[in-house]
Order: sequence, then structure tokens, then C-alpha cells
Amino acid sequence: MFVENTLKQGEKRGWIEVICGSMFSGKTEELIRRLKRAKIAKLKVEIFKPEMDTRYHVEDVVSHEGNAISSTPVPLSGNILLLADNMDVVGIDEAQFFDDGLVDVCNALANSGVRVVVAGLDMDYTGKPFGIMPKLMAVAEFVTKVHAICVDCGHIANHSYRITDHAELVMLGETDSYKPLCRDCFAKNKI
Repeated sequence: MFVENTLKQGEKRGWIEVICGSMFSGKTEELIRRLKRAKIAKLKVEIFKPEMDTRYHVEDVVSHEGNAISSTPVPLSGNILLLADNMDVVGIDEAQFFDDGLVDVCNALANSGVRVVVAGLDMDYTGKPFGIMPKLMAVAEFVTKVHAICVDCGHIANHSYRITDHAELVMLGETDSYKPLCRDCFAKNKI
């Protein structure tokens, strides 16, 4: 699937992979899987997450399934460039919470030969494109959209429906605050 098998000995080429979808769709699980495989291949790997994301652990990236990988929390996307020196693979979780500079950071890393794997919500709780994610998907060589299961009807879910009354755009939460819904159930619940 990836170009790494076609490179000449010692040649290094970078690219950007985006994993997107709703909450509870397995984005972080897939990010962790890809990064652990890179570590098995003895590549130098570093993962970053927004400093504000402390839901499961202050430092580790942790999936809803409980799988974890050590990470470095950063307040701004620009910090990633400073801390990713000499890496072969850079992972970034919860990309939607980063500032607009993340696209430039990912492009700079990929242009320098780094494989960049980014995971994040593609839509916010209102069903609109979320943060920097649309721009990241536009510049990525590979985009994987993963789906949850609609808790109302059992079809594939691509929406993160907020079940609380909070109106702020960014609100960290789990099953107590959000549920995955398909397009139809999302439209019915918004009424």
C-alpha cells in the first residue's frame, strides 16, 4: 500500500496519513496499531497529543479499548517540529484540537522524509467539519475514514452526537457526553 517498499536502499520519503471518523470509531486504536507496527520495524517513532487532552492519561495516548502508547503532550503544533527531530514516523492524536499551524508542521515533516500519521474527528458535534481536519485530509496522501456503530439503530455511525446541554464547541467527554449516530438518527435527534 505505501511507497516504502519501492524505495532504494537508504532513500527516505515522507507522506501524510489521516485517520478520521466519529467518536468511538477506532481512530486512536488504528493510530496506535500503525505506530506499534512501525516500532516493530525498528523505526524511530514519536507520538504527540494536545496538552489539553487528559481524559485517560496525562501523557499516554489511550484508546477507548484501553490500548495505550507513550506520547508527548504539546500546547501548540509548532512544538512538534522542535521535538520530532530524527524521527522516521510521527503520530499525532486528536488533531482537531490543534491550531491551524498543524498543516504546515505535517507538510514540513513529510517533506523532510517523515511518515506522519494523524488521527482526529472529521466533524464536530453539530455535524460540521472540525478544526484543521479538512485541510489535513486535503494535503494527505492517504485518508482512512473509520466508522462507529449507531447506538440507536445499529447501522454505521459517522456522527458524534452530544447528549449533554453544553454548547461550547470543544468539550472533552466519553459515553456520558456523546453517542455515535448514523446520518438518519443524527437528523432525528437534532429535531
